[in-house]
Amino acid sequence: MKKPNRRPRTDDGSNSNTQVPAQPAELPGNLKRRVEAKRPTLGHVVPKKSKTRRFKPQSELEQSSGGSNTAQLRPQGRSRDAGRYNNPSNLRILGGSVRGRKLESPNVYLRPMMGKVREAVFSTFTSFGMYDDGGTRHLDIFSGSGSVGLESLSRGARHCTFVDMSDDCCTTCERNIERCGFDTWNERGGVGTGVPDEGEPTARAVRSDAFRALREPQSVGISPDSKYDIVTMCPPYEEIVYAELLEAVANSDLVKEDTIILVEYPVELGCLPHVIGREDGGVLVGVRNRKYGRTVIAMYIVNPTGEREGAESRSEEFITI
Repeated sequence: MKKPNRRPRTDDGSNSNTQVPAQPAELPGNLKRRVEAKRPTLGHVVPKKSKTRRFKPQSELEQSSGGSNTAQLRPQGRSRDAGRYNNPSNLRILGGSVRGRKLESPNVYLRPMMGKVREAVFSTFTSFGMYDDGGTRHLDIFSGSGSVGLESLSRGARHCTFVDMSDDCCTTCERNIERCGFDTWNERGGVGTGVPDEGEPTARAVRSDAFRALREPQSVGISPDSKYDIVTMCPPYEEIVYAELLEAVANSDLVKEDTIILVEYPVELGCLPHVIGREDGGVLVGVRNRKYGRTVIAMYIVNPTGEREGAESRSEEFITI
C-alpha cells in the first residue's frame, strides 16, 4: 500500500503535525447522559428496554406499507435462543493471515461491528502504519466475540488483550483465539517493551468491567506497564455514559504517546469533540470521524508526536453528524 505523503517539516526540523490543539475546558453536555439509540429489529442487535413487536393479524399485515412485521426485539447482553439463532452474525475474519476464518458468537445478543465498517477501520489502521513493524499491541474493550481484536492479529498485531464483563463472551473469545491459531506465546519482552522478560501470550481474554480495566488495570491482571498501540471500544450504546468512558480511556495508564483510540457511537449522540483533555495536561486529538449508516467511528491519537504518518488532526470531520 502506498504510504501517505510526509508532512512538511518546520524550521526547527520538527514535523508540522505535532502542533497539538489547545486542551478543551470539559466534555460537552450531550456526552454526560445516556443516549437513546433504537435500532432495527434484527433479533440479536437490539438495545435493552426495547419493546417486543409481536406477530400481527393478517388483516393488519395487508394494510401495512411493507417491511418485516414478525421480527422480535432482543435485549443486548441477554442470553439468546441458540436453537433459533445459531451464530446469528456469521462473523468472519476479513483480511490477513486467517482471512475467511469463521468465528463463534456467544449465547448473548450482541451488536458486532458491521463487516463494511470493520474493513474501513482496518484500512485506516494500515494507512497509519500500525502493522508495519509487527509489534503492535491491541486492547479490545467490549470485545464480545473478539472479532475486532482477532482481525487485528490476523493483519499483523503482535498481541491483543480482550476485555468483556460477560463470562460467555470471554469464553467465546478464547475459543475463537484457538480457532484462529493465536493461542501461541510471544517470546519478545524486556526493558522498555512493557512486556515481561519471559514474554506474553499472543492473545488473552480478561473478564472485567471496562471502566475498571482502564482505571485500575492491575486489579484485573493487566500490568499498568503494558502500553497499547491500539485501543478499540464498541460499547452497548444505551448502557454507558460516553463522557465517563472517554475520560477513563484518556487517563488510562494503558495508553501512551501516539496510541490510536477508536470509539464507536450512534448518530443519536450528536458528535464527539475534536479534542479531549487529559488530567496530566495532555490531549487526545481527533484524526477520523466517519459515519456508516447510523454508526459513527471516531479515532483519536494520544499526545501526537508526528511519528504516526497519516494520523493528522482533522477538525473538519468533527462537526454535527
